[in-house]
Amino acid sequence: MNDEQYSADASLENPGLPKIVVIAGPTAVGKTRFGIDLALQFNGEIVNADSRYLYRGMDIGVAKPDFLERQGIHHHLIDICDPSDEMSLATYQELAMRAIFLVLSRGKLPILVGGTPLYVNAVVEGWRIPRVPPHPQIRTRLEAEAEEIGLAALAARLAAVDPVAAERSSQNLRRVIRALEVFEVTGQPMSELEGKGPRPFDALELKLTLPREDLYARVDRRVDSLIERGLVEEVRTLLEGGISPEAPAMSSIGYRQLLPYLSGEEQLDVSIAQIKSDTRRYIKHQETWLRKNTSMISVDPAGPDWSQGAFDLVDRFLRS
Repeated sequence: MNDEQYSADASLENPGLPKIVVIAGPTAVGKTRFGIDLALQFNGEIVNADSRYLYRGMDIGVAKPDFLERQGIHHHLIDICDPSDEMSLATYQELAMRAIFLVLSRGKLPILVGGTPLYVNAVVEGWRIPRVPPHPQIRTRLEAEAEEIGLAALAARLAAVDPVAAERSSQNLRRVIRALEVFEVTGQPMSELEGKGPRPFDALELKLTLPREDLYARVDRRVDSLIERGLVEEVRTLLEGGISPEAPAMSSIGYRQLLPYLSGEEQLDVSIAQIKSDTRRYIKHQETWLRKNTSMISVDPAGPDWSQGAFDLVDRFLRS
């Protein structure tokens, strides 16, 4: 990070827009802790942009900050869903926008913190998202067809009506089904209903970055710590409480990998190794997204006086 990466003139690109700060970065880089420090320094409130923080009862596995760790800072969009609920991108965007404007109305600084790329982009870039509610009957039928004919055949059907959506989602069954669902309900390709609107905020976007080897070492330590703190029991409690292994939240890293162990199909050490491996894979995905976003300013949380340097950036941004 250097002073040349942000100047007071940068804010002139979005004159008159409300200001927010974004803290993004890969898993285990330290976003949560830095967001709280920033909120304490600049009279801010946190708006969560991590899909895993939304769910009640999922605390250990997602390394969710507890009330003491939050240090009295108001956190929005944490523990708002049951693990059996499904959160659409459109719903998240609407909730996040409400939270941000609520924070602004209090005269405080909204700080959007998280590593879920779609969530961050949908808010900061003002995405237009089809407001088509889920249709369980359509989804159930398409899921049954996928079991019968396979994902590739279903993706080919999508390509015939929405090649753009098919190209970006052909390997993801849930996204293929969603795109087919939107087309069936509206008669229009989902890709034509989507797009970037005008940016709703003047956003200072900071990304915390570390060498991948350091991140992987942090991940290994974190996973071992989560197991020691009771992650296995947390997943078991969710299942015993009636949460289906097929529930959307149970696809989260740290949860789905333990299902084979809890069903007696796998040894615990194998499941732990899978959590670490899948987390590393997700970090690669996050880093790819971060590299593509040229608006973000890199911050090295291992550098000397790094937090003060970041505070200086935010201070100049807010004064501009």
